[in-house]
Amino acid sequence: MRLTTDQVNAIRRAAQRVLGADARVSVFGSMALDDRRGGDIDLLFETDARLDNRAKVLCQLHGALTLALGDRKIDVILNDANTPSAPVFEIAKRTGVLL
Repeated sequence: MRLTTDQVNAIRRAAQRVLGADARVSVFGSMALDDRRGGDIDLLFETDARLDNRAKVLCQLHGALTLALGDRKIDVILNDANTPSAPVFEIAKRTGVLL
């Protein structure tokens, strides 16, 4: 995984602040692979809660991450109790690294 300890801690704090203490977050894609260079930060956020407004939560997560990590390309996907199954979630879970 090619994230620093400070970046991992900032991502975890953002997840907990927006989703609560039980939130889980994984990095996937090129940033999860030590032998790659460059690339954006792909993050999967998971919660067992049912979110009333997923779009609002996604904006809150992205804003918190931008403030913490600076102006970087960050892709965020969110899986809550209401999210239907989709291949992107399975790929992110299978290939990702839990932070």
